[in-house]
Amino acid sequence: MKKLNKFVLFLMMMPLSIIAQDLKNEDKIPFDSNVKTGKLKNGLTYFIRKNSKPENKVDLRLVVNAGSILETDEQQGLAHFMEHMCFNGTKRFPKNQLVDYLQSIGVKFGQHLNAYTSFDETVYFLPIPSDDKEKLEKGFQIIEDWAFNANLTPEEIDKERGVVLEEYRLGLGADKRMMDRFMPKMMYNSQYANRLPIGKKEILENFTYDKITSFYNDWYRPNLMSVIVVGDIDVAEMEKKIIEHFSKYKNPKNEKPRKIYEVPNHKETFVSIEKDKEASDSGVQLLYKDSGLPEKTITIKDYRDDLVKGLFTTMLNNRLQELTNTPNPPFVYGFSYHGETFARSKEGYQSFAMVSEDKQLEALKVLVVENERAKKFGFTQSELDRAKSETIANYERSFNERDKTNSERFVSEYQSYFLQGVPTPGIEWEFNTIKKMLPTITLSETNDLIKNYVKDENRVIVLTGPEKEGLKQVTEAEVLNVLNVKDTDVSAYKETEVARSLLRNEVKAGSVVKKESNAKVGTTTLILSNGARVTYKKTDFKNDEILMEAISFGGSNLYSNEDAKKVQFANGGLTEAGFSGLKKNDIDKFMSGKIASVSPYISNTTEGLRGNTTPKDLEYLFQMTHAYMTDLNYDNEAFESYKQKQSAFFKNLSSQPNVFFQQEFYSYLMKENPRFIGIFPDEKTWSTTDYKLAYDKYKERFANAGDFEFFFVGNVDDKQIEDYSIKYIASLPSNTTKEKAVDLGYRMMKGDLKKVVNKGSDPKSNVTIMYYGDATYSPKEAMAMQALGEVLTIKLIEELRENESGVYGVSARGSLNKVPNGSYNFSIGFPCGPENTEKLSASALNELQKIINNGPDEKDVAKFKEGEIADFKKDSKENRFWLSNFTKAYTFSSSAEEILSMEERINSVTAKEIQDVAKKYLTKDKVIGILMPETK
Repeated sequence: MKKLNKFVLFLMMMPLSIIAQDLKNEDKIPFDSNVKTGKLKNGLTYFIRKNSKPENKVDLRLVVNAGSILETDEQQGLAHFMEHMCFNGTKRFPKNQLVDYLQSIGVKFGQHLNAYTSFDETVYFLPIPSDDKEKLEKGFQIIEDWAFNANLTPEEIDKERGVVLEEYRLGLGADKRMMDRFMPKMMYNSQYANRLPIGKKEILENFTYDKITSFYNDWYRPNLMSVIVVGDIDVAEMEKKIIEHFSKYKNPKNEKPRKIYEVPNHKETFVSIEKDKEASDSGVQLLYKDSGLPEKTITIKDYRDDLVKGLFTTMLNNRLQELTNTPNPPFVYGFSYHGETFARSKEGYQSFAMVSEDKQLEALKVLVVENERAKKFGFTQSELDRAKSETIANYERSFNERDKTNSERFVSEYQSYFLQGVPTPGIEWEFNTIKKMLPTITLSETNDLIKNYVKDENRVIVLTGPEKEGLKQVTEAEVLNVLNVKDTDVSAYKETEVARSLLRNEVKAGSVVKKESNAKVGTTTLILSNGARVTYKKTDFKNDEILMEAISFGGSNLYSNEDAKKVQFANGGLTEAGFSGLKKNDIDKFMSGKIASVSPYISNTTEGLRGNTTPKDLEYLFQMTHAYMTDLNYDNEAFESYKQKQSAFFKNLSSQPNVFFQQEFYSYLMKENPRFIGIFPDEKTWSTTDYKLAYDKYKERFANAGDFEFFFVGNVDDKQIEDYSIKYIASLPSNTTKEKAVDLGYRMMKGDLKKVVNKGSDPKSNVTIMYYGDATYSPKEAMAMQALGEVLTIKLIEELRENESGVYGVSARGSLNKVPNGSYNFSIGFPCGPENTEKLSASALNELQKIINNGPDEKDVAKFKEGEIADFKKDSKENRFWLSNFTKAYTFSSSAEEILSMEERINSVTAKEIQDVAKKYLTKDKVIGILMPETK
């Protein structure tokens, strides 16, 4: 930070004319020269960029500037229905051949292959291999067919009705009911209030075929489309393909105008207070809608204005974040920004907060007062300096990663440019420009912004929360009264002194007593004088990323049953106290402009710390690690603040039927486990939670650094990491004790069991089928079990979704575990209509039985292999993948080198091995859990 401040100070001392001599207000923001862009004669726009992360992959995206806002009254829901139809068969890929082909080349349905429909656009995602000309050509055929050659046969439309209605069913619940009531006020008198993308049930059930055909013909046209291609490709070749595949299509002769639907202004203040018996949380939203249309960012001046807006937003949200860390927080979280509403044509200044059920008015007042405080007194120079530091740090990181940026990020950038004109000058231009602009931005500019945002007209307040006996209902009069802030309620923000260091105690360095290396996985291990081990792997996957995890066996399984119950939900709040005598707000302020974070954890069998940083800020990560292991604060007020926020979050969570089901289902399965007290805390649990005991246990768990191994992966420097390890890790207290993972012997109930839970008023159900038990861990069986989950998922999608139209989504997963005990787990899960739970459960079990009896189809095994190898090749170029591999090897007491044979192990899986694990583990007891609506 010191270096940055000197740099900023140096720039501020220069004449502004020199700083900005190549930036003229009226000049247009350039377009990124790394992107090839053009427009075909028919109006289709394209963007192409060569980018080699991930290698041998290309992201194809079809963007249609048309969504639900363009539907007629008879077409409500058909923009989204059309998205579904594109996956149900095209001219070149009829029926299910499209998904079948893509799975055969390693593209997983839902995970890789996907799409979305919103009010204003429909977007299709297709990531495919780029190192095979045939696969690449097929990819272009697919997006061409999506654009112009979907098969809209009556048979396929009627089959898909059930799937879309299941997706509609998934969205039912408290949130939808409340949204249906507040949208007419939020999007007052506009088309947006009546065009939610999912549509209306009666229309989805009964629309005639011509309605969806006309939507497709009217709006899927070249001059409303963009094709975006980013990946490990040849740009000139991709341009030829776009011309070849898309030039021949014409726009309709009498094309409908692509209307921009505006949101009318209103003088009144609208208040919407919505309650629901199944609402799981309480929220407050304060919206000041702009009176005019959004202003596009076109010129250098526009770009600078956006930068000022960003600094304002950062400063205000820093204040709101500070409030959440106070002893009596007004909300669980809160944030404000100026930007897009539900409507692309209407922006506004918006403040949100998630609150306790009885604190809505208090939270609203805080949001109003903070807006008024900013309006009346503005911000301080220190706040602005910190916001500038944060901004430059984030842009610098993006700049440093400019050659290691994932293709998907570029694709999204060009999509925003096409749809909304969001500038895309490239990170090189942006970083250099921001360095020049930031020093010229003054407090008066950021302070003036809110005066244009907050006004008495075009104002909407939305309160959402539970309806329950004994809870006082807020009135509209009370809400309006809160908006009238008195001068005595508002005072200037008080700046506190910024800490000078993250550590307050002297650090006595240790030493490295031994070095080891493993050339096969590229690691170096430092064995330190206190017994701690530091293993690091230097990679070039990212220029500005270093990940860390420290891990030690032990965990809460070493506690007594009674102690475990008292600390289970307290552990998450221990870090709220801060460290080194610094409160969380002190730490946040000190870390402005620095990128480093560390989070301690205690699991059942291990304790550890996870962190991430940049090479420049690596020392701060080491300092945080040292502080969390030696100098965690004890602060009752901070813990009470944590309890209040957690209680607000969890208090009504079980009002949500799916959450209630999980709580009841696992309480049933775990009733013989004396340590189980629920999957989330209630008031009774909080009353027995012991913060002091949790704190003491934490200190005990982290007292022996000699029992920890610290793993680092990323752009590390050998000397730097050795120096910091000697200073901050070798200096940690230690002893010679070596702990192990302990198996307490507690298991979920066994038997052929069925548990039905009734909750909720909507016709929604959920089915969970589980197989589990003890097993001797085998890497080969673990791979076969994983493959079983994948191949069964393929079959379940084909049968339950495509053939029976009974579900929107369905999945199966299988795994074997080794710690603390050898075990297997296999599950099948899907949501559906209550009337179909038994039928679809039988269908799912029948598909499993086919594999048990006959083994899986070879083509499905091949799909599993293609998908897993594609994922492995991509993931193995990520730091997180390697960190996970090292910690898994530590936990399983296995070799990290096993990962080197991953492709070989995937390819060696046979249909017989999959059948064998299915026979061995899935012909025994099973548990079925079913969520059903409440009976009336």
